[in-house]
Amino acid sequence: QVQLVESGGGSVQAGGSLRLSCAASGYTDSNYCMGWFRQAPGQEREGIATLNAGAGSTYYADSVKGRFTISQDKDKNTLYLQMSSLKPDDTAMYYCAAVRTGWNGYCLPKRDYYDYWGQGTQVTVSS
Repeated sequence: QVQLVESGGGSVQAGGSLRLSCAASGYTDSNYCMGWFRQAPGQEREGIATLNAGAGSTYYADSVKGRFTISQDKDKNTLYLQMSSLKPDDTAMYYCAAVRTGWNGYCLPKRDYYDYWGQGTQVTVSS
C-alpha cells in the first residue's frame, strides 16, 4: 500500500519561496506517475505539476509554469515542489498524489487518474 505524507507548507509573503516535500512509502519500483495538486476554498482541485517517476517527463499548469519545479529524490523516495515568486493566488491546500503506470510520457494532471493521496499541506501567501 502506497502512503504519501506532505510537509513544508506554511505562510509566506508574496514573492517568497517554499519547498514542499512528499515522502512516499510502499513503492516496489519507479513505474509511477506523481503529481502535485492544490485546492483553494470553494474551488476544484487543480493539477499543477506532474512527474513520470520512471521516465522523468514533467508537466506544469500554465498558472505555475516558470515559477514551480517538480523533482524527485529516488534514494529518499521523496517528491518535491519548489515554489518561487509566490502570489496570493497560490494560497491553497497542496496535495501530492500517485498512480502506478506503464506509461513513459507525461502524466495527466487529472484528479481521477490518481489512486493515492497525501493528507495535504497548507500554503498561505500574503500580499
